[in-house]
Amino acid sequence: MSELSEPISAFLDHLQYERRLSSHTVNAYRRDLSKVAAFVEKQGLNNFRQLTFVQARAFPVFLHRSELSSRSIQRVLSAARQFYYYLLNESRVSKDRLYAERKLANNPFIGVTAPKAEKPMPHTLSPDAAESLVNIDPSGGDIACRDRAILELFYSSGLRLSELTGLDLTDINRSEQLVRVTGKGSKDRVVPIGQKALEAVAAWIECRTRYAADEEQAVFIGLGRGKKAGSGRLSGRAIQGRVQYWARRQGLGRNVHPHMLRHSFASHLLESSGDIRAVQELLGHADISTTQVYTHLDFQHLAKVYDRAHPRARRRKRRS
Repeated sequence: MSELSEPISAFLDHLQYERRLSSHTVNAYRRDLSKVAAFVEKQGLNNFRQLTFVQARAFPVFLHRSELSSRSIQRVLSAARQFYYYLLNESRVSKDRLYAERKLANNPFIGVTAPKAEKPMPHTLSPDAAESLVNIDPSGGDIACRDRAILELFYSSGLRLSELTGLDLTDINRSEQLVRVTGKGSKDRVVPIGQKALEAVAAWIECRTRYAADEEQAVFIGLGRGKKAGSGRLSGRAIQGRVQYWARRQGLGRNVHPHMLRHSFASHLLESSGDIRAVQELLGHADISTTQVYTHLDFQHLAKVYDRAHPRARRRKRRS
């Protein structure tokens, strides 16, 4: 193993004393290069310079079988490339005849890539949990009245946080049960408002008149003290705080953020309708591939239903 350990030690010394990298970074390189050494050894080689490009292409598979994530594999490959660049440079400047005979012609890890990282699945609430969250007692005061309208709009119409904070009174058409929002890229779209959300918004707008200044157009405002003492348009941070507050208050037992309600809106709608194009339009996605992540959620739901319901899917208990 000395023929493999010595070049790594020399490279680590180069990083520490010549490039003056931190001990934390040097230790990270040490851990990553130990995986390179294990791979080279598994190929039946006793020298790093014997590794070919074809063999190096199998390295990500070797790492994947060690249950490393795509991000970790990318980091190890980066360390391997830097190490081989060092070996290439050492080969060029070495005056040792035997060393020169074994010099590298190129870096075998150039062009070797890690598998693409899977997109994380969006976190959603179950329909029961979403209903529990938005079902705020309207007799809880004006703040509860406002927050109920906020939560209902998030879940009813799948709005982004920035879209909801930017809402003006003129954006809501209660007679047509529609709301106009400005999404990413300053693109406007019109989405429907559910009956429950419409009732909550109407109740809030009635309460709002006690706080909003005459020229204030924002739908959701802070509640100051005294007549017309509202503090102006609610910020995104303030709304995030209210969502988290009600998640705790309603006993959901988990952290909830506004985008989770948008994810829940999309997932539940797709689960019921199966119309991905309609969901794309309602969410304001320019590319349907962005919306397709919800088809995976929908399939997970269908798979669970299948496992519970189909007689051939249920596993039989083993007889002892």
